Amino acid sequence: MNNSCCSNDMNMSQEALLKEIMAFNFAINDLVLYLDTHPCDACAIKMHSEYSQKVQNLIEEYQRLYGPLTVNFTSTGNTWQWSKEPWPWERGAY
Repeated sequence: MNNSCCSNDMNMSQEALLKEIMAFNFAINDLVLYLDTHPCDACAIKMHSEYSQKVQNLIEEYQRLYGPLTVNFTSTGNTWQWSKEPWPWERGAY
């Protein structure tokens, strides 16, 4: 079945990178909840810092290769990039 309105232009490495970003963001959010009740856990604080740096690096790599993920990171030099990427509903299932 070919449904052109729901085409998936995302290649496997792009999808894998996006899933890794989402996984780290989930882990960071989970750590934040834990740290709300355990604010002195040095191991969790260190893990939060490491995961935050890792996800920042992954986002930078994704945007370098595939374009902006959010409207907060849309300009490249003197050009506006947001409207040049597929809209979320044009990307297909993640």
